[in-house]
Amino acid sequence: MAKRPINRRGPGKNRTRGNTRHRSAQPKGPATPVLDLNQPVRLNRFIASTGTCSRREADEMIGQGLVKVNGEVVTQMGTKVTRTDRVMVNGKRIVPADREYILLNKPKDTITTTSDEKGRRSVMDLLPSEEFGALGLFPVGRLDRHTTGALLLTNDGDLAHRLMHPSYGVDKQYLIQTKKPVTEEQLGELKRGIKLEDGEAKADKVFYMEGDQQVLVMAIHEGRNRQVRRMVEALDNEVAQLDRVRYAGLTTKGIRKGKWRRLSRKEVSTLYRHVKL
Repeated sequence: MAKRPINRRGPGKNRTRGNTRHRSAQPKGPATPVLDLNQPVRLNRFIASTGTCSRREADEMIGQGLVKVNGEVVTQMGTKVTRTDRVMVNGKRIVPADREYILLNKPKDTITTTSDEKGRRSVMDLLPSEEFGALGLFPVGRLDRHTTGALLLTNDGDLAHRLMHPSYGVDKQYLIQTKKPVTEEQLGELKRGIKLEDGEAKADKVFYMEGDQQVLVMAIHEGRNRQVRRMVEALDNEVAQLDRVRYAGLTTKGIRKGKWRRLSRKEVSTLYRHVKL
């Protein structure tokens, strides 16, 4: 008998009662930006706030003489600017925007890019262009075309860079439906480590969902390409459905597939603390 599609909210969670499933996931207004660009800030933070790059990369460009402020090349790391200053990086004007932090519940058949030359639907197509089109949002990391679930989009280059860096150990939790049952012994293999072509990969945590040997909950902190799918394939099995239910402590609870919400200031601050910003 064919398995039911995964439609659970997440491991161990009850469905929300009442009519809340019909409410919009979008809150009334944006979170307050962490960085106040109306006050003087260090040049590297200013550049990172536009989503151009991380602060470390900005420092490198400043040191190489690739940054101009109000027409003058600046190589002093401690230089401070405000949103009224004209900043050029590599000959291109960068315009600061209030930083946005969007949590999207990515649906299937959607690619994790800002655009696609083949005309396929990207995650950016799910956001209203009149509201976000000029803000330079981009996805933090990738989910493959058929993987669904939690995806963060922002124009905060510094935060994005650290969230994607393996040294910060950002947690990711997946709900996995496999084509064949996974044995207890194979569950142990996932915990101990699976040999992949790019090195060993192990689950930080993995267990059956409600005792079903074809539905697993797996937590990892790495972000290698198709890692979860390849770990399952190494067990001579295949992933039928894959849903990321948690990313960096953020869950898709209350957000329907293809919908999104802004993060609260508290959630943004928690992310900052997690990656030591």
